[in-house]
Amino acid sequence: MWLLTAIAIVAAIGIHFWWRARFQREQAAWRAELSRRDAHEQAAVAETSARQDALFDSMIEGVLVLDEKDQIRFANQTFAEIFATTGILRGKALLDAVRSHEVAAIVERTRTESRVIDHELKLPGEQDRWLRINSAAITDARRRKLGIILVFHDLTRLKRLERTREEFVANVSHELRTPLSLIKGYTETLLDGARNNPEVAERFLQIIERNTQRLDLLIQDLLTISALESGRTKLDLQPVNLHSLVEKVVNFLQTKADSKNVKLVNELPELMANADANRLDQVLANLVDNAIKYGRAEGCVTIGGKILTDSRLEIFVRDDGPGIPSESLDRVFERFYRVDKARSRDQGGTGLGLAIVKHIVQAHGGEVRCESELGKGATFFFTLPCEPTPSFD
Repeated sequence: MWLLTAIAIVAAIGIHFWWRARFQREQAAWRAELSRRDAHEQAAVAETSARQDALFDSMIEGVLVLDEKDQIRFANQTFAEIFATTGILRGKALLDAVRSHEVAAIVERTRTESRVIDHELKLPGEQDRWLRINSAAITDARRRKLGIILVFHDLTRLKRLERTREEFVANVSHELRTPLSLIKGYTETLLDGARNNPEVAERFLQIIERNTQRLDLLIQDLLTISALESGRTKLDLQPVNLHSLVEKVVNFLQTKADSKNVKLVNELPELMANADANRLDQVLANLVDNAIKYGRAEGCVTIGGKILTDSRLEIFVRDDGPGIPSESLDRVFERFYRVDKARSRDQGGTGLGLAIVKHIVQAHGGEVRCESELGKGATFFFTLPCEPTPSFD
């Protein structure tokens, strides 16, 4: 009997250890499966988070998410660029990141009103930036407020374009008003009886004609610069002999140069450019004409150039006149900018010539610049693509 009892005990112990080993194996497998699933879920969460970050960072709008304590939970790359912030933003207080009490005020409004739509904000600095801000409260299913999301649209470029347009309209109005006022005034005087005096009538008619020509030049220049800026102008790119083109411009302006005893010197080597000959003629004529107008009487205007690289060349027009103040060098190519307003109008300029030069050169893929020293003249440079040298196999 004891033998059977011993066998039963041994069998029970064996079964116990067998079940225990099996349970441990199954438990280990279960834990491994849980660990695998956990790792998979963590990888999926990380991938989703990375995709969300990439999506938000690709947005042109700045995005900021705050918690209920006004600490940053998320901020995308555009937000950091708008507010010039560096380092890790998560966990920072709002004012430490944006340094703008107006943004903080918008956050407070959002808490009260739940939404703020199309609020415009100007950020002061070396260059003002304009933002449009939309914000909304983040709530849970029970309508409890958990935080706030703000979206920042950068309006700086749009505001600058609006300001440029306003300045352009104001400048055009001003430029048109002067000759129109003169034409109107002298016409009324003629109608009031001055036409009966032949000498006075002739002088008045000459003034009217001169201002009519000025209006015509202004309108033509406005049409030209409008076409260039809109991209409607198509360049007819052909190999151009620059020396010959300069010689043509010199011959055309020689009479005007002779009237001021100005010597025109063509030092440009036999260079070939890939350019629109008519537009390039316009560039050179503008620059040489300006050099004659604003240079020294009995002075000299020199046109020259050189090859910069295998793909670019540089042309210059130099005068020996009074020069241009340093503060004006960066602005001489702006529309309607004049170094000496009264003198420029007396010379018959529209204020658009150098702006046209800049746009034509840029349309060719080149650049313009001006160098000058007061009392030592001014030199205008522009670059062009070289005519490709043919290769022979």
